[in-house]
Amino acid sequence: MDNVDFDELMDHAKRFSGLTPERESLLVASGDTVRPRLQEVTDNFYAMLLSIPKTAVHLEGRVESLKATHLQWLTSLFTGPYDVEYTAAMYAVGDAHVRVKLPVEFMAGGMCLIQNELARIAGEVSGGDVDKTVSLVSAINSVLGFSLMVMQESYQSSSLAEELDRFLAITGMSRVLFNNLADAYQI
Repeated sequence: MDNVDFDELMDHAKRFSGLTPERESLLVASGDTVRPRLQEVTDNFYAMLLSIPKTAVHLEGRVESLKATHLQWLTSLFTGPYDVEYTAAMYAVGDAHVRVKLPVEFMAGGMCLIQNELARIAGEVSGGDVDKTVSLVSAINSVLGFSLMVMQESYQSSSLAEELDRFLAITGMSRVLFNNLADAYQI
């Protein structure tokens, strides 16, 4: 995590996910109407995860503490800011998922479940206004996409570190020698 340029990661993930300042403002502005419904999202999310045998095994004995953390994160989606600190926090969440060996595809699948729940709520709180619903769902998709991209970056970093460790073990090369060589050949 020490080698991650969170400013660069944040900028890249925001551009790629479409998390614009206008969408950030819309998320915060809609927070008062959406936040009271987030416990419902968390409860439904974990009920769905528990109904999937391959995900349920990762949750055993931890559901209540995970729900509290999940609700905290969902709340942050509607309070902001979506800055370097948020980016670092999302990277740390991804890193925690790596450490418990949660398959990366579970994160993408989980985001789909959350998107579905939040899209339903966006439609309900928008009072039938289609344009308002579309704008809010777009903002939600952007912040979830941004968060997922950052979390998945930790998987990429972990995978590269594991590959390097395997290379060093096979070759018998020390990490110091490898780092010196890498520094010498940087362009």
